[in-house]
Amino acid sequence: MSPAAADLAPLLRLLGALLVLAGVVGTVVPALPGAPLAFLGFLLAAWADHFQRVGAFTLTLLAILTVLSSVADFLATRHGARRAGASTLAVLGATVGTFVGLFFSLPGLLFGPFLGAFAGELLARRGWRQAGKAGLGTWLGLVVGTALKLALIFAMIGIFLLAYAL
Repeated sequence: MSPAAADLAPLLRLLGALLVLAGVVGTVVPALPGAPLAFLGFLLAAWADHFQRVGAFTLTLLAILTVLSSVADFLATRHGARRAGASTLAVLGATVGTFVGLFFSLPGLLFGPFLGAFAGELLARRGWRQAGKAGLGTWLGLVVGTALKLALIFAMIGIFLLAYAL
C-alpha cells in the first residue's frame, strides 16, 4: 500500500462509519434511504482495507439484506393497508403524512402516517369508521416495516463486524 493510500484509510473508515450511522437513522426517518446508506458505508470501509477483511461474499450478503430491507418495508406497509381495506388515497396520504410528520419531531413521525391515511380515506369518501380503520392498518404496516428494517440493518452491522474481526 502506498503512503498516500495508507493516509486515506482512516478517513475512509470514518466516512464509512458515518454513512452506517446515517443508515441507522434512515431506517426510522423516511426521507433517508437507510439500508442503502449503510451498505455504502460498509463498502467504503471494506475498500479502505482493500477488501482484505471484508470480501465479496460478505458484501454480497450485505447487498441482499439491503434489497430485502426495502422489500420488507414495502410489503409490510402494503399488507397493513390491504388488511384494513385502505384505498390508494389512504396509502398516498400515509406517505405524505410521514414526510409532513418529519417537521414535527417524534410525535409527527408517530402520528403523521396515521393522520395522512385517515385524511386520504376521507378524501376517497369512505366514511369516518373506514378512515380510522385504514389509518390504523396503514400505520401498523409502517411500524412493522420499520421494525423489520431496523432488525435487518442491525443484522448487517453484526455481519460486517464479524467479518471485519475474523
